[in-house]
Amino acid sequence: MIDALKHSHDSGIAHRDLKPENIMLDKNFNVKIADFGFAVSTGGRDGSGLVETQLGTVSYMAPEIHSGEKYDPKSVDLFAAAIILFVILTQRPPFASAHPDDVHYQLVCKGKQQA
Repeated sequence: MIDALKHSHDSGIAHRDLKPENIMLDKNFNVKIADFGFAVSTGGRDGSGLVETQLGTVSYMAPEIHSGEKYDPKSVDLFAAAIILFVILTQRPPFASAHPDDVHYQLVCKGKQQA
């Protein structure tokens, strides 16, 4: 999945709505990323490399999207990929809700582990 995402980013496209439903496997089990409906240029609309549109699937949104800041679309793709990989490994999401009020989400955003 990370290789497919890197290929997309190297091609100048950020997905911005990564979630398990948008990750497919071909007959050889190669990962394919689907549904580029929210995709944007990795350079941003103004060439700054940042975008500000708040969109995506709430459970996979990076903190900067929730806070309304301009964000690097490649970084939010990596955040969503990390959530997907966490779910694959643990069979559960890392937090109840990808929202700034969720305690576990706050810990993930700060890069800390719960004691």
